[in-house]
Amino acid sequence: MLSEILRGALISASLIIAIGAQNLFVLKQGLLKNHIFYVSAICFICDFALMSVGIFGVGIFIGSNPLITNILAILGAVFLVWYGFCAFKSAIKGTSSMQIESQVPNNNSLLKVVLATLAITLLNPHVYLDTVVIVGGIAGTLTCEQKLAFLIGAVCVSFIWFFSIGYGARLLTPLFRQKRMWVILDCIVGTVMFYIAYRLVIYVVYKN
Repeated sequence: MLSEILRGALISASLIIAIGAQNLFVLKQGLLKNHIFYVSAICFICDFALMSVGIFGVGIFIGSNPLITNILAILGAVFLVWYGFCAFKSAIKGTSSMQIESQVPNNNSLLKVVLATLAITLLNPHVYLDTVVIVGGIAGTLTCEQKLAFLIGAVCVSFIWFFSIGYGARLLTPLFRQKRMWVILDCIVGTVMFYIAYRLVIYVVYKN
């Protein structure tokens, strides 16, 4: 059982600890102290739900259904282009740096932040590929007890990771009081969003 917990943890870590749309979003909300508990919790809960679905059998079905994957890819690309545009707009206007310099709570409503977190998580097909298809496929040959242990290891890493980057981002606050650092971060966010959107479009075009 311990070996399966460790295996699940290592596989989850290898997939989740990478520069991507979701991680950059959580980092930015952490820097802005913007409802970070809810942001981290939503990301973790989504991971838990999707990994559970994948590990206990649905991953193979979704991965083999081209219609579902294509719809997810197209929706994800549209959303990521919009989010990337907003990031570049923020870089030009200096919106993020003004928020952190104001020393007052971010005025984004909880509902708005929750919806944005759900969108950046659930409209990104890579989330399904990692959590449902890959993790589910790896766990497909395990027994029920082994799958449960595998899931425990995987979701523990997810919990530690999202809450760490969410609350740990505050340690970088002094650095991000410089407007230049926010411009750099927003440009990185925008570039990553556009690149992922491009890869999704290529995926749909060449898969068909």
